[in-house]
Amino acid sequence: MSVLEEIEQAIKSLRGGPGASVVGVGQQWGVGSGVVVAKGHVLTNAHNVRHEAVEVTFADGRTAEGRVAGIDVDGDIAVLSVETADVPAVAWAGAHPEIGDAVFAISNPGGRGVRVSFGFVSGTERRFRGPRGRQITGSIEHTAPLLPGSSGGPVVDKNGALLGINTNRLGEGFYLSIPADETLRGRVDALSRGESAEPPRLGIGIAPAHVAKGLRRAVGLPDTDGLLVRFVEDGSPAEGAGIAEGDLITEAGGRNLTSADELHDALTKAGRGASIELKVVRGTSERVVAISLN
Repeated sequence: MSVLEEIEQAIKSLRGGPGASVVGVGQQWGVGSGVVVAKGHVLTNAHNVRHEAVEVTFADGRTAEGRVAGIDVDGDIAVLSVETADVPAVAWAGAHPEIGDAVFAISNPGGRGVRVSFGFVSGTERRFRGPRGRQITGSIEHTAPLLPGSSGGPVVDKNGALLGINTNRLGEGFYLSIPADETLRGRVDALSRGESAEPPRLGIGIAPAHVAKGLRRAVGLPDTDGLLVRFVEDGSPAEGAGIAEGDLITEAGGRNLTSADELHDALTKAGRGASIELKVVRGTSERVVAISLN
């Protein structure tokens, strides 16, 4: 059997096998795909979910109302609770794919029918930004073509085992998926139990270091690395600690700050309900404040 014949056979097999586990999510605008990961639970992207309830369309055309069991907006994943009947759950792969591995993307854009496409892993450990700007790391880059509405669907190996969840498009012909590793399995289990992920937050808007330097220079203040506070939410932990618009945050948890990602990492490391020390510069005065994160 030639390589082309093997690919054709795999696509036919995947469409009728694992393809039965792939669903459409939503209707009309903002549709996506998803995959059954356990009886009564569908995994999809958080950006496919705009309300607590969403229509789920199965490969056989049956529709059912899905409700959000748990959602991680920063990680761009959500688990829907829905009557899956006898639809099988996708099998998880036991190994992380490597560059050059053949992969297949399966989707059901908005319930308009199952699609299967073929490609190769073109990169690993890639990074991109989720819906709220947080970095998502460790992603798989592949070349299996995807139609609009394919995000949230699985990328699988030739046996139909789950390798990742398609999430992001990189220009023309390259796509990123969240790897189906032990970390994702743990997050899916937690979301299925209703444990939505809410990262610790300060309640501020910030400008990056190069903007902060330019603004300080414009008003005659010395150059200092840090993140400029552009606004403070009412009732937020930052407001309670006395942080104000125009302050410069130079350290968090003992770590120098030159990017928003470093601040997010420090907050995540501290965790919700914990206290973190921030070094704050106002004008030329410097102080350290302790903030309880919520």
